[in-house]
Amino acid sequence: MAEPVETPIDSDPLPGESQAEPVNARRRLIGALGVDLASLPKQVQAALEALAGEVLSLREERAALQTALETAELLADRDALCPLFNRRAFERELTREIALAQRYGTPLCLIYIDLDNFKLVNDRFGHATGDDVLKHVAGLLVKSVRQTDIVGRLGGDEFALVLTHAELADSQAKAALLERLIEACLIRDTAAEHLEPIQLGASCGTVEWSRGMTAEVLINLADETMFRTKAARKAAVRPDPV
Repeated sequence: MAEPVETPIDSDPLPGESQAEPVNARRRLIGALGVDLASLPKQVQAALEALAGEVLSLREERAALQTALETAELLADRDALCPLFNRRAFERELTREIALAQRYGTPLCLIYIDLDNFKLVNDRFGHATGDDVLKHVAGLLVKSVRQTDIVGRLGGDEFALVLTHAELADSQAKAALLERLIEACLIRDTAAEHLEPIQLGASCGTVEWSRGMTAEVLINLADETMFRTKAARKAAVRPDPV
């Protein structure tokens, strides 16, 4: 009577991994279960090793999926252009900071920033230059705040910052500094010297959180404050009628 031929079931080794390593990994897993592999018939040994191989493979797949999920979550939180939180993630983080401020009674402020003359940059130099300007401004904002603060792009040329443990006066001073830094940006096209450079600008609205304010309410209030600031700046430079 012919006996069945046992074919060892081995997964292909990974790059840099010897053929013995996957076999040893399977046997270590079986040993961890308290099974004496040598005491079992060869067919049972082969079946257990195959099962252990499947378990190890599933572990690797799970780890790869977890890494992919974490990467996807990170990308979902990030703005498509700038290395900042997008609006959805910014509002989520703001809500979290509001909860902490409410629990511990710590101050919290929001700065809403809208760029001045940005449309003119796009119209004169093109959207590629406009994208570079947005990324440059994003870099300025990140460098100008603490690691504990939150920076996001809310859309278009609008940005916002959450300043944790910050009083209103200090936050207004920070907003004034950011306006000066952005106004120092002169946009020009070296390949088209006949085009007049554009001085970038920014209008900021700074508000302090108070109990009962949600993230949406705080953002809207800061937006309204910014709009009033922008209107006042435009009125200040508008020539008097003759």
